[in-house]
Amino acid sequence: MPPQIHLIDQTWIDASAQTVSSVVADSANWSSWWPALTLTVTRDRGIKGMRWAAEGEYRGSVEIWLEPCKSGVILHHFLRLEPSSGQRLSRGQVSRRTRQLAWHAKRVFWELKDQLESPGTSTSRQTAR
Repeated sequence: MPPQIHLIDQTWIDASAQTVSSVVADSANWSSWWPALTLTVTRDRGIKGMRWAAEGEYRGSVEIWLEPCKSGVILHHFLRLEPSSGQRLSRGQVSRRTRQLAWHAKRVFWELKDQLESPGTSTSRQTAR
């Protein structure tokens, strides 16, 4: 059975894949990006992104895939989740929760985009909070 919450989104960031991947790999960022989830790395693809197993309010998987594009990178973001309680959500609940998660992801990754594209940003150590 497919996960109840299935979110796919993307954001283009005018920064190198190496710079973006270093922020993605920094576990200090994960709890602010997905506050209701505890993540465990299941696949570290280095410069191409990461995939995590998610536990907490929901369980499933979270993935960021980084695709080089022109002078930057497209950050593809995937959430495949279902309630940890095992209870099925109604269609309305799925719609509301997916919408909330989508808006949260937009805020998180637009903030990251702004930070990494700011003039004078050092690429040696990036943090996104």
